[in-house]
Amino acid sequence: MKYVTNIEEHDYTVEILDDHHVSVNGTTYEIDFVPVSNQPVYSLIVNGESFDAHVFYDEDIWQVLFQGNLYTALVEDEREKRLRLSLGGAASEREEFLLKAPMPGMVVSVPVQPGQTVKKGDVLLILESMKMQNELRTPRDGVVGRVRVASGDRVEKKDTLLSVE
Repeated sequence: MKYVTNIEEHDYTVEILDDHHVSVNGTTYEIDFVPVSNQPVYSLIVNGESFDAHVFYDEDIWQVLFQGNLYTALVEDEREKRLRLSLGGAASEREEFLLKAPMPGMVVSVPVQPGQTVKKGDVLLILESMKMQNELRTPRDGVVGRVRVASGDRVEKKDTLLSVE
């Protein structure tokens, strides 16, 4: 099965070849991807190199916290993508982006304010979880809307933290 994955406005064609091999844009990788206990933490081994990632799925969107960066991915099979595009359903840059907590934790800081213009990749919030500080960044340019949390607040997974319009 082939999938089209959009991460930060880049499309990647991913084909699952078998239980231990995937192709990404035509390059084949040997992989092992297993969950760690009952947490949203996965161990990923790619061509013998080990990585850890927090992976969350919510309403057709995957959020992946990898090496301190939060990536938002839309994954569609090729047929779904063709159908969406034929119906004129390309994602709009005018849609509001809701930053949701990828895991429970404590807000360390919110370096943005409502009305502030942000550029793709800017840090919106720093969240501490499992003794690690994670910089949550905006996936696109926009203006910060409502900020729903402050430094020191405790948040649960999927809590809406702020919006970018």
